[in-house]
Amino acid sequence: MTNSEYQRLVDAKAKPSPMAKNLLWAFLVGGAISTLGQGLLNLYKGWGLDQDQAGTAVSVTLIFLAALFTGLGWFDKLAKHAGAGTLVPITGFANAVVSPALEFRSEGLVMGVGAKLFVIAGPVLVYGISASVLYGLLLVLFGGG
Repeated sequence: MTNSEYQRLVDAKAKPSPMAKNLLWAFLVGGAISTLGQGLLNLYKGWGLDQDQAGTAVSVTLIFLAALFTGLGWFDKLAKHAGAGTLVPITGFANAVVSPALEFRSEGLVMGVGAKLFVIAGPVLVYGISASVLYGLLLVLFGGG
């Protein structure tokens, strides 16, 4: 089979993509996630946090929710319909870290979940979080800043 014959076969079998529907879903879901983030920012600022503290609290909340929803299987169901709308950076990264770990939970907490945290986006987040925790502990222990 030649490349052109194969391409004709693929074109005949492929379902057309509903581009307008996909764009609308991505826009609505991405917008909803962003609106949730802004609402949380306003809420945390209303509780007395300054801009930086409120921004950090929003990031932690969105990461937690994305990881929780991934663990419950809800994030993937939403992503199936929303497509790129769920790739709002912070929720997409949280999903990318939790998903591989969940696939290997039957192999145990250390060699399964723990080891798979380093797959895909894991290195960036795990090393970044580990470094920030270590830095925070050193700061507390040695009283800097």
